[in-house]
Amino acid sequence: IAAALSDVDALISSLDKLIAKKRDIKRAAMQQLLTGRRRLPGFSERWLDCQLSDIGVFTKGKGIRKDEVVPYGTPCVRYGEIYTHYNDFIREFCSFIPDEVALESCRIMRGGLLFAGSGETAEDIGKCVAFLGEEEAYAGGDIIIFTPYGQDSMYLGYLMNHSSITCQKARMAQGDAVVHISAANLGQLQLSLPPLSEQRAIASALSDVDALIS
Repeated sequence: IAAALSDVDALISSLDKLIAKKRDIKRAAMQQLLTGRRRLPGFSERWLDCQLSDIGVFTKGKGIRKDEVVPYGTPCVRYGEIYTHYNDFIREFCSFIPDEVALESCRIMRGGLLFAGSGETAEDIGKCVAFLGEEEAYAGGDIIIFTPYGQDSMYLGYLMNHSSITCQKARMAQGDAVVHISAANLGQLQLSLPPLSEQRAIASALSDVDALIS
């Protein structure tokens, strides 16, 4: 019995090391691909320098108290879940609301980016997840929604959590005990964006690494 359990422990340890290695590979790939330091084969066009506000529009989530969440119903995102349940983009929802609550909330359109408007530290403020699904879903209060035009939302989901962007958000943070960031501040984020086809290729490459980690 001890030998069998020891073998399982060894397997868990080897899987943990493999996952850590894949995460290191993802971080390195993001550092190279999202900054243009390394280009994927077949891409050489110049990147566009712009502000986030140049490529889309902002709206605000509203409502959805904790006691309004139900086990089944219409999918929703509450701002704290951006920190605790999601990374880069939404794969599946963890909260739901009844139809009458959805009527008073803000719908998330496909491709929308959801930023947490409040947080505990400047380093974490404005964490972002991209909504890539087709289903009807809603955003609660303290979520800033950005709807981009002519861009790949999965790519932007990765980019908005990259160190080149998070350091900008940290400088914009306001408050001490609770830190806030506004849509106006987020709109001033300085970006360097590849053409749409290259955005999609980069997002696909990073998504493949995510699938390996999963």
